[in-house]
Amino acid sequence: MTGEQLCQLGLTRSQAPDASTFRRLFARLDAAALDGLVGAFLWTRTATVAGRRVIAVDGKTVRGARTATTVAPHLVAAFDHGSGTVLGQLATAAKSNEIPTVRTLLATFDLTGVVVTLDAMHTQTDTAELITSGGGDYVFTVKNNQPSLYAACKRLPWRDVPAHTSLEAGHGRRARRTIKVLTAPAWITFRSAAQVAQIRRTTTRAGKTTVEVVYVITSAHHIAAPPAALAAWVQGHCGIENRTHWVRDVVYDEDRSQVRTGNAPQVMATLRNTAISLLRLAGVTNIAAALRHHAREPDRPINLLLTS
Repeated sequence: MTGEQLCQLGLTRSQAPDASTFRRLFARLDAAALDGLVGAFLWTRTATVAGRRVIAVDGKTVRGARTATTVAPHLVAAFDHGSGTVLGQLATAAKSNEIPTVRTLLATFDLTGVVVTLDAMHTQTDTAELITSGGGDYVFTVKNNQPSLYAACKRLPWRDVPAHTSLEAGHGRRARRTIKVLTAPAWITFRSAAQVAQIRRTTTRAGKTTVEVVYVITSAHHIAAPPAALAAWVQGHCGIENRTHWVRDVVYDEDRSQVRTGNAPQVMATLRNTAISLLRLAGVTNIAAALRHHAREPDRPINLLLTS
C-alpha cells in the first residue's frame, strides 16, 4: 500500500499495522460494541421502502471457530430487506438461546413503523409484545414446531377465501405462490394480531414438484399489509439466508476459517457483514465478482469505505 493510500486511511508508513497486529486486535476487541457501532452506521445509510423498513432476524453458527474446548459462536443478525445490509448482530451461547437474544437485539432498534419478519422459532408472545410496544409490526411464521397452533390455523375456512397467486420461473425452477388472508380470530392471543394467512408454495424443478404450506400471523392490518405486501415480506425474509449467510459460507468460505482466538471469530463475521453491506449499498448484486474487482486495485476498497 502506498503512502498516499495510507494517508487516506489516516495512517503513516510507520503506523501501518501488519497481520499479527490485526490478529491480536481482533481477538481483544469488544465484538458487541463493534457490532453496535457498525449497525448504527448502516442504519443511517439505508432507507425505508414505501414508508416502512422491513427487517429479517435469523441466526448463523460460525462452525469453523469450534475448538476442542469451545463451542462455535452462534450469531443473531438483523437484515434490512430493502438494502440487503446487516443492521445489527449479537452473539448467543448456543442456538437454543436464540429466542432471548433476538429480543435483546430488537430492543436496540427504534422499531417505530418497522416490520420484523421471523422464522417459526420466534413465534412467541413476548417477542410480539416487544415489537408492538415499540411501535412496529411482526410477521410470524407458524409451522409444525407448534403443532396445536398450526392445526388451529389449518382448520380455518380457507376454501372460502379468495386466493392471490404469483408465478416465478428461472434457473430451471418454476414456483407458484398462493396466499389467502383472513382477519385474525380471537383465539390468536399474540398482542395486536390482525391477520392470519395461508401461504402455499408449489415448486417444480427437474420434473419434481414439492408443495409446502405455512401459516403466517401478523399485527399489520389489511390496509398496511394487503395480500401482495404480506407475501412479499414473507418471501423477502429468505434474503438474510440467500444474500448474507450464503455469501459468507460460499464466497468467504467462513466455515473453514482458522480464526478461533478470543473475540476474533465474531469480529471477522462482523467485517464480512460490513463488506457485503457496503457493496450492496453501492448497487452490487454479485459479491464474488465485486470482491475480485476490488482486490485488483487497493484504491477501490479505500474509495468504497470513504464514500459509503
